Amino acid sequence: MWELDQKEYFFLLLPIAVLIALFIADLWWRKRKKAEFASVKALQLLSPNQSFTKVILKAILPLSCLLLITIALVNPKIGTKVVTVKRQGVDIVFTLDVSKSMLAKDMAPDRLTKMKQLVSQIISNLGPDRIGIVGYAGSAFPLLPITTDHYAAKMYLQSMNTDMVSSQGTAFAQAIQVASNYYDNPNTSKVMILISDGEDHGDDMQSAIEIAKNKGIKIITIGVGTEKGGPIPIESRNGTTYKRDWDDQVVITKLNPATLEQIAKQTGGAYYYGANTQEVVDLIKNDLSKIEKSDFESQQIAEFQSQFQWFLALALLLLFLNTFVLERKTKWIQKWNLFNDKTPKA
Repeated sequence: MWELDQKEYFFLLLPIAVLIALFIADLWWRKRKKAEFASVKALQLLSPNQSFTKVILKAILPLSCLLLITIALVNPKIGTKVVTVKRQGVDIVFTLDVSKSMLAKDMAPDRLTKMKQLVSQIISNLGPDRIGIVGYAGSAFPLLPITTDHYAAKMYLQSMNTDMVSSQGTAFAQAIQVASNYYDNPNTSKVMILISDGEDHGDDMQSAIEIAKNKGIKIITIGVGTEKGGPIPIESRNGTTYKRDWDDQVVITKLNPATLEQIAKQTGGAYYYGANTQEVVDLIKNDLSKIEKSDFESQQIAEFQSQFQWFLALALLLLFLNTFVLERKTKWIQKWNLFNDKTPKA
């Protein structure tokens, strides 16, 4: 296996190609001017020690040197070493509300986008922790199994929308139950980060909390939205309208922190208001730093070894040899006729 560490340095191949083109053009120009000046035999008599082949060699050596330095900067790597890696971290499951109320724009740009920003920033500040994602509205569904692939988690996060669940509402109980089943190792430290506007339309909340407590899961809750609330927009071909109730009144969805505070308090977690993204990220980072890390993975991986030094050494060797190459014929080499240069007879 191999990889290229710094591919951006390939742009240096362009000036090298320009230098090659200029050298070829210079050779052609010299040849034409010499032809105008005298015949080939006359030129050989006038400059018997001039070596055309060594002129080319004199150009090839520094150009090859530049090419090798470029490859050294790119730093090719080859996987030749196998090591054992142990990871220490926390198992974290993000339990995310995707009900229609998350489309309200009382928290800019809207609650759903704000939730994605929060989760993305939290993931970016995690260590080697394992993470999973559960989505919920009127029902809960597993989205991403617990994994160490944070990049994949961010991809799944961006794909979340309010059309993923047909049944509407905010079923906290089912969401906590589904997320609780994600933890596959009873010995790891477990954290659930539940983000919602707090509007609960489900039941059996207490039984779900008891399940989390029995499994040793600490639930951190984050509220998105405002207590003043806002309407729920409905996008259609005719423009934007707002959700209405049976009395044809515009529905106003409001943040309900009480439910979120209750969940966090009973599981030994904490509740945070999600208005300030950086503040929330820092608070959660601080909370996670206090939790005991667990050994949850041991695997064999191939470490890529840098190979730039070989190309750099060869470039320095060519540069050294270039100092000994002259454009005229060398007498002791001329005897061997390595370059097949013919010496004209007078």
